[in-house]
Amino acid sequence: MPVSQTVVCETTTSICREPSKPRFKTHLTIYVSRLRPATSCENVQSMTGNLIGYARVSTADQNLDLQSDALTAAGCQRVFMDKASGSLADRPQLTACLDYVRDGDTLVVWRLDRLGRSLPHLIDTVRGLADRGIGFKSIQESIDTTTPGGRLIFHVFAALAEFERDLVKERTYAGLAAARARGRVGGRKPALTPAKAKAARELYTAGGTTVADIARVVGCSRATLYRNLKVGA
Repeated sequence: MPVSQTVVCETTTSICREPSKPRFKTHLTIYVSRLRPATSCENVQSMTGNLIGYARVSTADQNLDLQSDALTAAGCQRVFMDKASGSLADRPQLTACLDYVRDGDTLVVWRLDRLGRSLPHLIDTVRGLADRGIGFKSIQESIDTTTPGGRLIFHVFAALAEFERDLVKERTYAGLAAARARGRVGGRKPALTPAKAKAARELYTAGGTTVADIARVVGCSRATLYRNLKVGA
């Protein structure tokens, strides 16, 4: 490490008292001091919160030791562990972990896909943590949102997730518009065809047959039959 220097300049001015030659005399004194290098304690900003780990495997047959060891080595004081598919919204230990972390803490995962079900879900989770003053760190991807570089990477991820959602929405609307232009309307087919609805009304009007029997004959529920009878009345 290069030795830092501080230069302090001190200037004093005196006036010559000779009547015939008024002059200003300037004396410049330069003090140069060599400063000792900063110690490691002064270079590292102290952390105010704790590191809290979260680990997950998809099935009960898989082992959590790899993630648990990595999180412990990273300095996590406590590790929450789930054995559940990442596609599940309800993960008990993740819920407990998110409830446990406090302002100033950092949530640490071994890999990004251990936390989020998808990129949008991951972005929403990390944003929720940031709103509560909680950092996020992924060991494998070397992402740390407590640093400017980590926050930049996550902003890029958020922009990509929003772009993906917009593309899906645009393709859906374009497909619906193209189908309507060809005379196709979305949604499932009606349970009662016009012929079945006519037969059901005739049976109902004739009497002697219960609504449950008519519904069983035409192959629909009683609610659907009542709705069609009301429309046809």
